[in-house]
Amino acid sequence: MRFMVIVKATAQSEAGVMPDDGLMEAMMNYNEELVKAGIMLAGDGLQPSAKGARVRFSGDKRTVTDGPFAETKELVAGFWIWQVRSLEEAIEWVKRCPNPMNEDSDIEIRTLYEMDDFGDLATPEIREQEQRLRAQTENLKG
Repeated sequence: MRFMVIVKATAQSEAGVMPDDGLMEAMMNYNEELVKAGIMLAGDGLQPSAKGARVRFSGDKRTVTDGPFAETKELVAGFWIWQVRSLEEAIEWVKRCPNPMNEDSDIEIRTLYEMDDFGDLATPEIREQEQRLRAQTENLKG
């Protein structure tokens, strides 16, 4: 099963406060454990929402709002994509993670959809297109 493991933003991460040397080293060591265990498929930290934008959809209308966004607790500061056997395994790995912030913080775990989750909507043509797109994105990684 694949999961997105989401590091929630904090006031400090939204202010652009960088991790100290100890936290940086601890997180890199943790990432190395994830890679050696064959769990980590991707992961990155996100810059503060002040450097981003949000696009709202309403019918065919699009409205762009520049950051920063006020609701810090709902923002994402970083993420991993993991391949593990179960949600319980993902939880156990998250429990081993250093606190990713220099203050109280939260990490959220969400199951990613697989093509089989879409049932009959995943026609053979859609499955073929999805596989082709995955192959193309893998080639972009070089």
